[in-house]
Parts: sequence; C-alpha cells; structure tokens
Amino acid sequence: MTGSVERRRRASVPPPSAERSDTHLPNSPACCQVTTTLPDRAAADRIAAALVEEGWAACAQVTGPVESTYRWQGKIERAAEWYCHLKTTLARVPGLRSRIRELHSYDVPEIVAVRYVDGDPDYLSWIEASVGPVGP
Repeated sequence: MTGSVERRRRASVPPPSAERSDTHLPNSPACCQVTTTLPDRAAADRIAAALVEEGWAACAQVTGPVESTYRWQGKIERAAEWYCHLKTTLARVPGLRSRIRELHSYDVPEIVAVRYVDGDPDYLSWIEASVGPVGP
C-alpha cells in the first residue's frame, strides 16, 4: 500500500521540464529584502509599522528573539535581538537605509539588502506597486 501512495505522490509532482521558467524575467521589478536587527520586540514593531506606513517597504516581518554574538569596541558581546525583514525595491534602498538610521537606537545598525534573483512575478509586481519606483 505504501508503494502505491508514494507512486501517486511522485506522479502529481511535475517533472522539471514542466516547471515555470518565466519567473526571472528581464522586465521584472528589481526587488530585495532589507534586514535590520533591533534590541526588543517593541522597537522592531515600531520600525516595521513606520516603514510600511511611510511607503519605504511593502511588507515588514518581525521575528525573534535571536541570540547574537558580536564584537563591539574590542569586546565580545551577546544580546537578544529581533529581526525586521523589509520587502522593497532596489530603488528604495538608499532612502530606506537613511530612514532606518533615523529611527534606530544602535550606533551602527545592521542594514543589509539582499536582491531577489527570482520570484513570483505577481508578488514582485505587488512589492513595486506598493512602494512605487522612487522614494517618498
């Protein structure tokens, strides 16, 4: 019985040649995820809400806590932090980075942008439409 269930399961998965290959289109929006870490949930929620409300990000996800170990001013430090992941366009990154610095309590906040190399075209278009092509 298990063998027939496994065959049915495998039969329902399309072969690689049948997968969509149009998700990385030259005309697709240049989107990315910008990540920053914050000292507590309240700070992460505050920055997430502000950046979405102001149009810098289409979406913000707050996760945590995570334990960070890092070198700061010559010492090894440990701290609980919260991630804030922001979905935006590459065109928005310079302004978003400036706004994060204004809102952030750290002297040197983590602000890292990772470009999406692939994604659902409708989702990427939604990000672009939500934030617009240039800064607010």
